[in-house]
Amino acid sequence: MSTKLGLRSPSLNALRLQRIFDLFDKNGDGFITVEELSQALTRLGLNADLTDLKSTVESYIQPGNTGLNFDDFSSLHKTLDDSFFGGAGETDDSSPESAAADESDLAEAFKVFDENGDGFISARELQAVLKKLGMPEGGEMERVEKMIVSVDRNQDGRVDFFEFKNMMRTVVIPSS
Repeated sequence: MSTKLGLRSPSLNALRLQRIFDLFDKNGDGFITVEELSQALTRLGLNADLTDLKSTVESYIQPGNTGLNFDDFSSLHKTLDDSFFGGAGETDDSSPESAAADESDLAEAFKVFDENGDGFISARELQAVLKKLGMPEGGEMERVEKMIVSVDRNQDGRVDFFEFKNMMRTVVIPSS
């Protein structure tokens, strides 16, 4: 049995957060150091001042740890979400406000992938973003092209916003 989950589903968000944690934890030791976090943000084009980042992050690191464990990272994420987005990650999926927020989130996510702003995600653009995130799929154009084909409903070789939205809304997570 599987369940379709919306963008703001707490269980889907937890899976996404774990995936992000794993990507940022470059050496796989179960901790994200300030340096690893800084490198990840830089790869995403978000240059944060190391001193500011350190002062923010260190208050979340448990005594005796070398960095953020997943629970610390999750707490930091929740605090930032509450501070910057008013805790929008925990909204009721059925409300009109939630639907509008989902649409806005999708448009922002789409823009990250649509690097040239032409309204489509090409295989090259997808590959560039996957590489920035340090994902192995970014190293093989053939795999990237297969990812495009899997969601390209009109078979034009690229992903438009409707196809992107459809893909993101139909993420299926196996239930336990």
